[in-house]
Amino acid sequence: MTNGMRRFFWDFFGPHGEGTARHFHRHLDEFLVREKLDGCTTGVIANDGHFAVFCDTPDEHRDIIQRVLRPKRYVDG
Repeated sequence: MTNGMRRFFWDFFGPHGEGTARHFHRHLDEFLVREKLDGCTTGVIANDGHFAVFCDTPDEHRDIIQRVLRPKRYVDG
């Protein structure tokens, strides 16, 4: 992640966490294309039963991501 970017996260846990995270990830990518939010990078991180979908977002797209998709947490880069 580069400076000026914010990484948003959506967290999923439990026996269906991986499937739910991967499903959400597909819809996240579709949303970014549909809304023409260029410059975003997404992925899934797995760690001991915790699955997090992330979206690295440039400044100009932060508001729509936060307002519409309501991420659980974020870090600035």
